[in-house]
Amino acid sequence: MRKEDILRFSELGVIASVQPYHCIDDGVWAEKRVGPGRVKETHPYKSFLKNNIKVAFGTDWPVAPLNPLLGIYAAVTRSTVDGKNPDGWIPEQKISVEDAIKCYTLNSAYASFEENIKGRIEAGKLADFVVLSEDILTIDPIRIKDVVVEMTIFNGDIVYERE
Repeated sequence: MRKEDILRFSELGVIASVQPYHCIDDGVWAEKRVGPGRVKETHPYKSFLKNNIKVAFGTDWPVAPLNPLLGIYAAVTRSTVDGKNPDGWIPEQKISVEDAIKCYTLNSAYASFEENIKGRIEAGKLADFVVLSEDILTIDPIRIKDVVVEMTIFNGDIVYERE
């Protein structure tokens, strides 16, 4: 993603639909394929957000893991799957946990024209959410990949409860 393309996304109001898990997978091999200069332009999540671009996160299942917590972990830590980038691959593009959650929830609802019915927990919207084993807003982000879903609420009903 060239810098001028990021500016164009912003000017045109284009929504960036990305799958953050690919960042920690691509970080293993991308430089060899696209070169050291161009690789810095890949997965520019922070640049998108700084330029007021709506970023909608997805999982790209079955190509990447279905678990969105792994996508949040990837966007926040950028720690590659081979363990060679513990401080993050292209670390200047790391985003906050809050921003990653927003990209998976409110921004994805916006991208599907459903922000009036979902994407945020508030009166009048669908009661779709999960209860996690730990507060991902307060733990060390490196631990997010180990957090599990304790309960899933869909349309106000408990549809999954961990034993």
